[in-house]
Amino acid sequence: MNFNCYTPAETTELVSRAGVAKANIRIDKILMSGIIAGMLLSFACASVLSTNTVLWYQENAPGLIRTISALIFPYGLCAIILTGSDLCTGSFLFTTVAVLYRRLSIPRMLMRWILTFLGNLSGSLFIVAIIVGYGGVFDVPTYAAEVRTFVTAKQVTPKWQQVFLKGIGANWLVCLACFLGLSGREYVSMMVGIWWPTFAFISLDFDHVVANMFLVPMGIWCNTPDLTVGLYIRKGIIPARLGNIIGGGFFVGTYMYY
Repeated sequence: MNFNCYTPAETTELVSRAGVAKANIRIDKILMSGIIAGMLLSFACASVLSTNTVLWYQENAPGLIRTISALIFPYGLCAIILTGSDLCTGSFLFTTVAVLYRRLSIPRMLMRWILTFLGNLSGSLFIVAIIVGYGGVFDVPTYAAEVRTFVTAKQVTPKWQQVFLKGIGANWLVCLACFLGLSGREYVSMMVGIWWPTFAFISLDFDHVVANMFLVPMGIWCNTPDLTVGLYIRKGIIPARLGNIIGGGFFVGTYMYY
């Protein structure tokens, strides 16, 4: 099988052009793009929780079941990139490169970060409450217990700096997936480029601020002990978002520009 791809230098140019184009569309379209992206990634997160609900594997082979769920999860990012919808975490790559090329202003970049973040959060919470929550997807006790166990380990137990550092790793890999996906000239090459870095991010249990917009509120919905909205904002959204900015904007965007 032949893969038809752009070179890294050519892809960096495409990333810069995409950053300009994405930042200059209408505000309502930026918001809607973010909402859809939050919804699509939430479906993939729900699949991860469902796949992890295997008690024997959790007790005897936790690494194996995490690997299996990591193989499934990338369909969410593939759907997002191939439909042209936008994660705020991807914006940390695209608009940073556009600013470095002096094709985009910093205020315009920051506006896009805020709008896509709000869109992602709205879309994720819609899936949590309406589709999955009232839909009863995790109402079965075994599934609800897995949600609580998963979210406790991800949000309640870690320290602030651990979430921050895992946030760097998460968006380093996610933005690498965006970069490699954009390097493909045809469908198969794009899918392969997106799939494996995304697999790595999930298999290592890193913290992605948009993925957590589904996972942590789902834990709140399922009455996870010691998990509150305030804790999520303080020890979830803030450190993960800051880490994601560094991981995507610096370790991928700035490096590839350099």
